[in-house]
Amino acid sequence: MSTETFDLAILGSGPGGYVAAIRASQLGLKVAIVERERLGGICLNWGCIPTKALLRSAEIKHYMDHASAYGLSAGDVGFDLAKVTERSRKVAGQLNQGVKGLMKKNKVTVVEGVATLVSATTVKVGERTLEAKDIIIATGARARELPHLKADGDRVWTYRHAMVPPAMPTDLLVIGSGAIGIEFASFYSDMGAKVTVVEMLDRILPVEDADISAFMDKALKKQGMAIRTNASVEKLDVKPDGVTATINGEQQAFSHVIIAIGIAPNTENLGLEALGVKTDRGHIATDEWGRTNVPGIWAIGDVTGAPWLAHKASHEGIVAVEKITKQSHAHPMDKSNIPGCTYSRPQVASVGLTEAKARDAGFSVKVGRFPFIGNGKAIALGEPEGLVKTVFDAETGALLGAHMVGAEVTELIQGYVIARQCEATEAELMATIFPHPTLSEMMHESVLDAYGRAIHY
Repeated sequence: MSTETFDLAILGSGPGGYVAAIRASQLGLKVAIVERERLGGICLNWGCIPTKALLRSAEIKHYMDHASAYGLSAGDVGFDLAKVTERSRKVAGQLNQGVKGLMKKNKVTVVEGVATLVSATTVKVGERTLEAKDIIIATGARARELPHLKADGDRVWTYRHAMVPPAMPTDLLVIGSGAIGIEFASFYSDMGAKVTVVEMLDRILPVEDADISAFMDKALKKQGMAIRTNASVEKLDVKPDGVTATINGEQQAFSHVIIAIGIAPNTENLGLEALGVKTDRGHIATDEWGRTNVPGIWAIGDVTGAPWLAHKASHEGIVAVEKITKQSHAHPMDKSNIPGCTYSRPQVASVGLTEAKARDAGFSVKVGRFPFIGNGKAIALGEPEGLVKTVFDAETGALLGAHMVGAEVTELIQGYVIARQCEATEAELMATIFPHPTLSEMMHESVLDAYGRAIHY
């Protein structure tokens, strides 16, 4: 067959790939995007979006279960797990169609199939050959498994199985306490399952600030979850009626298990080795612009390593495309300003350095804290459990990091992200007027507290 020629070929249509395609089209490039499954990638179809739909159902159920706290009566609250799942899948389907529309609107050629790099400018997809001046690899990642911890889709699940459960767990074991593990633990706990979380390290959500991890540990235990840290699952014995897990040498029975021990990059069979593209523990090595060591080949998103976040991938896509097209305003990726969010109950959000990492980096720090119980809006919402923590450079007043746990903090964190992006100091933040009554006032109070000026606590 004849060769099709493009300015840019993108392998993978997740939030990194499809955003890169749109930006490239805006800048006048002729673009092709290759996808082996569904447009939107894991995030849109099996990750970020459908999980939030599930969590929304669980959140509403939680409020209905506690309607009396608001002076209301809802009676016994039941649910249809199949319909909860169906709603989640419909949300994903709607957004998949949205990405299809965006590709058509931006005149991006969509090529279905599995891509292989033949050269730094040539991609084979089945019988089709694509030639492009530049190629962006955005093939993402998949759930990581271990030989003794493998999913079967029946009793032992990855995140994909957990989003379309064949049955409601009664006793659920979640292996791993990162964002994915904690979100599923929160969903199934609120839906009525007895949940146990096992973490190898000494605290859950180990990438978060220690104060936030400790707060979450206490909050989840209060909800009825069992949290086991410094623990490992050595064996899973799967039977038709359940799973026996060996945890630190002791056996415990569960109805189902979710494996959430991280992700593995999709780099196999791409042709990277033949072209000499460097990798680091399986992930493609890039510079701050997304360039690999092979001219003309770029990589973005989960395939390049942590943090494995959709918004990081999207921004990397824009950074790479604007560098490719030599835009005067192009800027390198700054990973220190990438916010992280966990959409559990309560939510967790952060940006920048934890207090421990700031001290380890040699900073003299000022730390501010403000609890939700000191905020009128939080009390009125019936959400008095939470904490806002800020870390400043004592010498310059620079905001080194911000860490939050509580209701809606995934929406609030962007205020601190903007502050860091604009290089705001404590002076600008303290002089900023926050609306009342809002949860955002706690962000102001935490800044004030770092300098001994908190008003409401």
